[in-house]
Amino acid sequence: MTLLSVALILISALLHALWNLLAKRAHGGGVFTWLFSALTVLLWAPIVATYIVRWQPKLAWPGVLFILGSASLHVSYFLALQRGYRTGDLSVVYPLARGVGPLLTLIGAVLLLGERPTLPAITGAGLIIAGVFVIAGGEQMLRRRQMGAGVAYGLLTGLLIAAYTLWDKTAVSTLLVAPLLLEYGSSIGRTLILSPMAWRRRREVGYEWRTHRWEAIGIAVLSSLAYILVLTALVTAPVSYIAPLREASILFGALLGAWLLREGQAQRRLLAAGVMVIGIVLLTVG
Repeated sequence: MTLLSVALILISALLHALWNLLAKRAHGGGVFTWLFSALTVLLWAPIVATYIVRWQPKLAWPGVLFILGSASLHVSYFLALQRGYRTGDLSVVYPLARGVGPLLTLIGAVLLLGERPTLPAITGAGLIIAGVFVIAGGEQMLRRRQMGAGVAYGLLTGLLIAAYTLWDKTAVSTLLVAPLLLEYGSSIGRTLILSPMAWRRRREVGYEWRTHRWEAIGIAVLSSLAYILVLTALVTAPVSYIAPLREASILFGALLGAWLLREGQAQRRLLAAGVMVIGIVLLTVG
């Protein structure tokens, strides 16, 4: 994997952790998801229009269908993630979601896409996933009586991450859909899918705008930018390498959760972060 791909993913990881912090602070659900999705469409429109006029990209019907599929998967992902944040700590739900995702993506890349990662890469992915488990609470997390809902949504989110990662990999590397168009089209689809619900709950939309407008704007900018960087790397890099490397975001997310949100156990999470760093290095050189 090239250094450029590594740099794109690490920058994306930081942006991803930041927007997840904003999502946690907003305590949002479907209405908030619609709000930042609509803002994404609005704020990114000038950039997308400039790109279309300047480069005139072509988009065939298979690409359009993949954009629609991506929108559906991302809607499910955002709703599951937001629900998880309502039931658990950022430093539990977030690492679980981001840990299960690369494991399933790695398996899917081998079985469905025919990728063959090297032994150092597999070892690195294993260390990253182990670090995620420790950050999420390890055995103590599994023993919690109240863990059910939060952990369940974290696992569901991880499954959806694997699904949209493999789906979007096919879109950008096989169908050659431009990363910017895939992400923007997905945002449009996500907004349209959630619009009937937003109309029925329009008073809640107004409330979310008054109380969490800056969080919504921040997510609209950071979430799309982070994923566009990932999609750009996926054009040429194997998804079995990219998916685990993305979990560098957990290093940032755990620190944000432990320090800024004061969710505790920073020492254990830092130790796990060190294990993950070793895994990232192995994955990068592998």
